[in-house]
Parts: sequence; C-alpha cells; structure tokens
Amino acid sequence: MKILDLTDIFIDRNQPLQKQLYKALLNKIECQVFTSGSKLPSSRIMSESLGVSRNTIIQVIEQLKSEGFLVAQAGKGIFISSKTPNNISDRSFSCSNKGQFFFSESTHSLPDLSNYGESIRSSSYSLSRWPESLPFSPGLPDLEAFPHNKWCKLYRQNLDRITISGYGDSRGYLPLRKRLSEYLRISRGVHCSEEHIIITNGELEALDICIRVILNKGDLVLIENPGYKRARFLFKSMDVNLQEIQIENGTFNVDNLIKKNFVAKLLFCSPTHQYPLGGIMELKDRVKLLNWAEKSKCWIFEDDYESEFYSQKKPVAALQGLRKDAPVLYCGSFSKTLMPSLNLGYLVVPEPVAPAFIEAKGQISGPSTLLYQAILADFIGEGHFVRHIRRMRNIYQEKWVHFCTLIQSRLKSQAQLISPGTPMNLVIATPGHDDIKLSKDLANHGFGSTPLSTCYFGKIKRSGLILGCANTTTSQREEFISYLERYLIKK
Repeated sequence: MKILDLTDIFIDRNQPLQKQLYKALLNKIECQVFTSGSKLPSSRIMSESLGVSRNTIIQVIEQLKSEGFLVAQAGKGIFISSKTPNNISDRSFSCSNKGQFFFSESTHSLPDLSNYGESIRSSSYSLSRWPESLPFSPGLPDLEAFPHNKWCKLYRQNLDRITISGYGDSRGYLPLRKRLSEYLRISRGVHCSEEHIIITNGELEALDICIRVILNKGDLVLIENPGYKRARFLFKSMDVNLQEIQIENGTFNVDNLIKKNFVAKLLFCSPTHQYPLGGIMELKDRVKLLNWAEKSKCWIFEDDYESEFYSQKKPVAALQGLRKDAPVLYCGSFSKTLMPSLNLGYLVVPEPVAPAFIEAKGQISGPSTLLYQAILADFIGEGHFVRHIRRMRNIYQEKWVHFCTLIQSRLKSQAQLISPGTPMNLVIATPGHDDIKLSKDLANHGFGSTPLSTCYFGKIKRSGLILGCANTTTSQREEFISYLERYLIKK
C-alpha cells in the first residue's frame, strides 16, 4: 500500500496554516499527484513532517472528508477517495508537466494595477531579465580574471568583525566612502568628500532615491533616446512627464536642447559614454549643458556607468567635476569593474542637499550590507582595485580589438559596427532582422546580447545588438562571428 510523501509541501509560518495545508492537499488530489486509494500518513507523522499542530492537521482532514476527497477506513487510516467531486466552485487548479502543483484563486475580482504595473505586465519584452553569465552579455566583466583569492582573504578577515555586524550608517561604511572619494577625485575628477557620497544597492537604487527626492507628479524629465530602458520605466512608475532627447552621432545636440527651452526638473544622461550608442560629449558641449542646467534650474543625473574601460580614448573627466556645486547627481557602480553580484554602487550629491538624499536612502532601504562594504574598502585601500583596473584595461583592449576586427572583416554588409564603444558595450546594426528574435536565438545557442530596439522609445526603432566581449575567449569570439554570419545570410 502506497503511503503518500508530503515532504515537498512548503508551509509559510507567516500565513494561515490551515488554509495553506488545505490548498496544498486539495491541489495534489486534483492534479492526481495523490492518486485514488493512496494512504495519508497519520496525523502525528504529518504534524512532525510539516511542523503543524495535530489539531490543524485533523481539521483539514475532516474538511476534505466532508467534501468527498478523503475517506476513512476503520482501523486502517485515511485514504484518497476514488470518487472525488467533478468540480469545485470558485477555485482554479493547474499542474505542470513535472508534477508540480499550483493553486490560484479566481482573478476576476482582483483590484487594478497601476498604469506602470499594467505597462510592464503587457510588455512584449521582459525588462526584468538581467544579463545571464553568457559570453557576449553586455556589461559583464571577465569574472575568471577577477582576483578571487585576494577578495576571499579579505572576506575571511572581515567575517567575524562585530563592529560590522549591525545596521550601519545609511550613507555607507565610512572607510569605504573615504577611499572611494579619493579614487573618484584622482581618476574621474569628481568634486566630492565622504560627507556627500552615499553607498547604494546599485545604480537603480541611486536613481530611485533621486527621483523620490527631486521629482513631483507631472514634472518634466528629459531622457536620451535610445537610452537606458530601466531608467525610463522607473520614471514612468512615478507618473512624471517624459520627453525624449534624440541621439545624433552617438550623443545629443546640446544646442538643440537649449533652443527648445524645456522647463524640465531632471535630465538623465550618460555624457561620458552614451548608453547604448557610445558617444562622448565634447568639452564645449559639457560646459554649455552645465550653464543651461544652472540657468534652467534643472538637475542632471550623470550615469558614469563605464568610465574605467574606454577602448579608443583616454578616459574623459566626469561632467560633475567641471564645476563645484553644479546641479549634478553623479552615479557609478562596481558591477562592471568588479563583479555584478556585489550589487554596490554610489551616488555623489551636492553637499548642501546631501541630508535629504541620505534620509531618503535610510527610509527606502536602509544601509547596504556592511560586510561587503568593509571588504571593498580594504580591497581599495590595499591597492588591489587600481591594480585590477589597470590589468583589465590591457586584457579588455586585446579582446576588443580582436572582436571589432572580426566584425568588420567577416560580417561586412550583413551587420555594421555602429558603435565600437567599450569591451563591455559595443553595438552592431542588423538591418532587416528582428533583433529580439535574433537575441533569443543567440541565447539558445549560448551567447548573450541585448536587442538594440528595446532601448528606443516610441515608434522609430533601429535593429541591432548590444554586445560585450570582456567575458569572452578567442575561440568564443570566432565561434560567435561564424554563427552570426551564417544566421544573417540565411535570414
């Protein structure tokens, strides 16, 4: 006689226990995971297995017996009935092909989602997908080249420190902010001190903080087109008015922006390396942009997402560093310089308004994880960070030159290199092809990419692929080009 196994039933202690157990058993019966004639374990065994009181178990069993799903046989136990009801009102059951079971209530009476919620629910391309650790996924560094041994040594040194076991300062770990401010002043020309640096859980949290502190409903926000799609959706969730600024020759025309005389509250841009087309704004235009922002009382959110790894030119100083106390919110991240799983970024804000941003950080998410901040502070302080950046620049340069050469020599008319960009973010055009479908086909073949068309806002789009070669080997680059060449010719 088969006695049923209940070990795969999960009970959430924060939800009504009786209701959960009832749904779980009923769903298994409906899906025929529990077949007719199978015996339930005793209430004592079920109680021990599920961590639920016997009284709760007995109440659920009695309910299912009264509904005809279970039958009791004197002296033998409780069994799955051979004659279950034909239908159950107000419930919907479904089973997967792997035997997993699901229970869902009728959705007809659920309240409406927000406009933002409906827009992402109906989106044809999932914006929640983050790049997998596949060759050519944009923004993914060479994880094998990361100095894991040094990082693990610092991890062990910090793991048992009681002083970093609490919540910490919402601004972030002070030694990290001090060392980061020194690095940013030297490498990026940023005007900052530890007092107005905020350590964040990545770039999106930094933007979220800025949106909440700066914007009101209906405010005008300017954003590059094409641009960072997740930023756009974050703005839309706050119900602001968005105005796209068209990208021409890799960046937007500052003179045209000034002529349009927008009364905007915030401009989101990436002047040092435009995402995704890779243009670098000239110095004269940066000065014009700052003058316009100050005169127009408009904040600039400067996304400096790939400042360390330029392929063609010496790194350009940050826009924020051109003028002290400029209305610039400077944002950076360690995801591309070190590793994405670290999920730490930073926000530099003008000192006079820093308290508002710090308070918002504390209210929205509280301090970022102290352990990783302490490890990172030591990693920077001992010189490992700068040495790693220098080493990776040389490695990435070789990969980038090889990959660009393959694209230009092998793909020819099928695809054009429209933005050589950086080793982590270069763009090829694929005219006449559905780049979303192409990206999915590449993923099935083991290659990462982002469709260029998903970065455009509005009806006018351009087909292409955003690629990274930092996380690739020589053979993978050659294999990728061969596959893409065959695909484009065939299609």
